[in-house]
Amino acid sequence: MVVSIPPKMSVSDVVRIIKCNTGKAMKEKYGYLQRLYWGTDGIWSEGYMVSTVGVNEEMIKLYVEEQGKEDLGQTLFE
Repeated sequence: MVVSIPPKMSVSDVVRIIKCNTGKAMKEKYGYLQRLYWGTDGIWSEGYMVSTVGVNEEMIKLYVEEQGKEDLGQTLFE
């Protein structure tokens, strides 16, 4: 996602707003997510990556893959 942020807003605030709004919308659209993520506020992981310059596509791909591995067990039931 490429986002243009006004100078008066912090990156962390924008990420928080995006995650909050998309998480709520997904839970409303897909009711099973309410049960899957019971007892937690959000469905997104805590981290995010931000770069203004110097990051190429390969670095982004590696970050996303590693984040996926870290979050893999998040929704598994015993």
